[in-house]
Amino acid sequence: MAAAHCFRPLHPPPPGGGATAFASSSSSSSLLLRWASGERLSPLIPTASPLHHRRERKGKKGALRNEVGAIRPHRAVTAVRSLQSQGREVEAAPNALSSFWKWAVENGATAQAVKLAAVPEGLGLVAQRDLSRNEVVVEVPKRLWISPETVVADPELGRLCSGLRPWVSVALFLLREKARGVESSWKPYLDILPPSTNSPLFWSEQELSELQGTQLLSTVFGVKDFLRSEFLKVEEDILLPYKRVFPSPITFEDFVWAFGILRSRTFSGLSGENLILTPVADLVNHSPKITSKDSAWEIKGKGLFSREEIFSLRTTVPVKAGEQVYIQYDLGKSNAELALDYGFIEKTLDRDSYTLTLEIPESEAFLDDKLDIAESNGLGETAYFDIYLNQALPPLMLPYLRLIALEGSDSFLLEALFRNSVWGHLELPVSYQNEELICRVIRDACRSAMSAYQTTIEEDEAIREAGSLDQRLEIAVWIREGEKKVLKQIDMIFEEREQELGGLEYYQERRLKDLGLVGEEGEIIFWESK
Repeated sequence: MAAAHCFRPLHPPPPGGGATAFASSSSSSSLLLRWASGERLSPLIPTASPLHHRRERKGKKGALRNEVGAIRPHRAVTAVRSLQSQGREVEAAPNALSSFWKWAVENGATAQAVKLAAVPEGLGLVAQRDLSRNEVVVEVPKRLWISPETVVADPELGRLCSGLRPWVSVALFLLREKARGVESSWKPYLDILPPSTNSPLFWSEQELSELQGTQLLSTVFGVKDFLRSEFLKVEEDILLPYKRVFPSPITFEDFVWAFGILRSRTFSGLSGENLILTPVADLVNHSPKITSKDSAWEIKGKGLFSREEIFSLRTTVPVKAGEQVYIQYDLGKSNAELALDYGFIEKTLDRDSYTLTLEIPESEAFLDDKLDIAESNGLGETAYFDIYLNQALPPLMLPYLRLIALEGSDSFLLEALFRNSVWGHLELPVSYQNEELICRVIRDACRSAMSAYQTTIEEDEAIREAGSLDQRLEIAVWIREGEKKVLKQIDMIFEEREQELGGLEYYQERRLKDLGLVGEEGEIIFWESK
C-alpha cells in the first residue's frame, strides 16, 4: 500500500484555523483582519469541514440512477513500479498498462480515437488521427464508474458506509479493493493509480519547510487535521469493529492516499453524491493553453432508447494525430489550488492570488446591525476575498471593510433609517477616520504577513531563474513568490489610498452637495434672511 509521509506540523498554525488575526482597536470597536489559509482551499470532494471552496463548480445536476453493473475481472498480476501524477516521471510496467486498457475495453469503455501513452506529464491520451473540436474521444459506461452508488451496491461496505460522507465511503472502497489484490475486479485500474502525487499533502517535512509563511502551508495543516479527524471516526466506527471486511489494516497514510486520488482524478463539477472516478477518461491531462470555458465532459444516455448512462469526454480544441489530448481542469483555480488538488502549478501570473479574510468581531458593539447589513448584501460575519496579481480589488471588499470599521460619529449609518441605502453609502468613502483606519490595518497586516516568509521576492526569482529545480521545490518557490507579489500589490494599493485621503470626498460632503449647501469650489453656502 502506498503511504504518504507521517505528518507533523513544522510550525503549528495559531488558534482559529491557521489564520493570523490583526486587530486595530479604537474607542468603541475594532477592525479584525484574518489572513486566511487553511479555511480557504477546500477539497473538490465536498465535506462538512470548515474548509469551503470559493467558487461553485458547474456540473451535472441531479442524482445518478442506480445502474451499477458488474465489472468483469481481469487477472493480470503485473504491478506498476512507479507511476506518479501529472508533473512527475512515470515508470510503469507495460503489462500493467496493457492489462488496464484491455480490462477497460472488455467492460465497455470506448476510445478508438486515442491511445494510452507515456507523455511528459506521466500517462496521457494521444490522438490516433486528426480530431476536430468537440469530438468525443472516450466513453465510459456507468458500470466502470467508482461512485457512492458503487459502495451502496457492495454487499459488505454498503451497509457499513450508509451514514458516511460520499467521498469517505468511496475512499474506503478504494482501500478495501486495493488490499484485496488479485481478488479485486478493479485491480487493473488500481494498478495504474499513482502511489502519491506532487500535492503538498504528500510532501516530506523538509519539502513542506519550503512553504514557510504561505497560505498553502496552513491549508495543508488544515486539510491534514481534518483528514485525521475523519480517519479517527472511521477507524473507531468501521475499521476496528469490522476488521473482517478489510483484508489488511488501513493506516492514516492510506486514507490520505485515497483522498489525494479522489481529489486529483475527479472532474470538476462532480461532487457529493455525484462524485465519480472514471477510468480511462481520468487519464486526460491539463494544459494552460486550453482556455475554453466549454465543458470537456458530459453524462448522457448511451443510445436513443438505452437507460444506461455513460461518461463522455470530448475535445475542446482541434488535435493533430500524434498530439496529446488536453483539457482545462478549472480556469477558476489559483496556483495554490492547482498545487493542492493536482500537484502542479501554471507558470503564469494570472493564477497568483492571496485570500484576505475579513471578520466582524464578536465583541463588536453593533454586531447585529453590521451582520444584518452584510447578510443583506450577500456576505456574512466572515467574508473571503481572493485578490489576484495585476487585478483590481474585489468590488465588495472596500464596502465590507468600511462596514467593519464604522464607529464613533459614523455609526449613525447603522440606524434602521439607512438600512436600505447604507450599502450604497459604503461603496464610497465614509469619513477620513474610517478610510484611514482601513488603510492602516491592511498595510500593517501585509507587512506582518510578508515577514513570515523565509525568502524575499528577489531571492525567489533568482532561485527560479537558476533552473534545475525539483518539481516540488519549483511549486513551493512559485507559490511563495506569487503570494508575496500579491501582498506587495495590496500594500501598494492602500499606500496610494493613504496618500489620497485628504483629497477624497466623504459622506458629509456628498450629503451637503445633495442638499445644495456646498458650492462649486467646495465652500459652504449660507442663506440669510433679507
